[in-house]
Amino acid sequence: MDWKLEGSTQKAESPVQQGQEGILEETGEDGLPEAFQLLQIDAEGECQEGETLAAGSTAWCSKNVQRKQRHWEKIVAAKKSKRKQEKERRKANRAENPGICPQHSKRFLRALTKEKLLEAKHSGPRLCIDLSMSHHMSKKELSRLAGQIRRLYGSNKKADRPFWICLTGFTTDSPIYEECLRMNDGFSSYLLDITEEDCFSLFPLETLVYLTPDSEHALEDVDLNKVYILGGLVDESIQKKVTFQKAREYCVKTARLPIQEYMVRNHNGKNYHSEILAINQVFDILSTYLETHNWPEALKKGVSSGKGYILRNSVE
Repeated sequence: MDWKLEGSTQKAESPVQQGQEGILEETGEDGLPEAFQLLQIDAEGECQEGETLAAGSTAWCSKNVQRKQRHWEKIVAAKKSKRKQEKERRKANRAENPGICPQHSKRFLRALTKEKLLEAKHSGPRLCIDLSMSHHMSKKELSRLAGQIRRLYGSNKKADRPFWICLTGFTTDSPIYEECLRMNDGFSSYLLDITEEDCFSLFPLETLVYLTPDSEHALEDVDLNKVYILGGLVDESIQKKVTFQKAREYCVKTARLPIQEYMVRNHNGKNYHSEILAINQVFDILSTYLETHNWPEALKKGVSSGKGYILRNSVE
């Protein structure tokens, strides 16, 4: 009986022992089952494959993407090379010309421009742009006028001797004001005067000179004691003598640019000749004359060949 019991105990314990032996057989050297080791090996394999893809991701890009990447790399390399060459060129110029002042920074130039404009407000020539007629213009004409104001202001900033500009008859609820804000970046910070008053009530009438192509009197000189008025009018229908009649209503002196005195008509296919200029072109002439005191040079600056006029000394 004892033998049988012992045998049955051995038989009963043998499955457990076999299971324990199986577990011991599946356990590796580091104490983890082989199944877990296999999972760890698979995970490491995936990580290595991911790192390989990340390192060589360009190999998986399409040819179009690779082409764009190469093109962009060429652009970047060209810009770096150009900056390097420019830097070396400036360095060589400084070495060859040690007495020349270095190029000023943009901040310094902006401060210098601001100083010149504010000085013109107190002692420089004055120029008014009469915008009281803007309600007669179409949307397209207002946009063109706003562009002319932007170019005029840009030329004035670059001038060695700028004018002080005043926009008269200019209301903040007018369409021209909205166009100036829309088309001209930083218009609200322009260094100029903006007023709703009319130019005829803002200054003494005896100091005003209205520049109009319909005047009988040619402008002979730019007088610093005078206030010159440009009519802010873009009229594609070409209504004649609008600004001239307005000046006569207030008994204000008028003048025209001396185009007839220094220029002659040039024969062209369209037989087109016009003395009507944009306000920025008139300003370029006034500004150039103020610096050079030379009417031919000033007129050449502002009167384009498309107007059908050339300088007298250019005629063969």
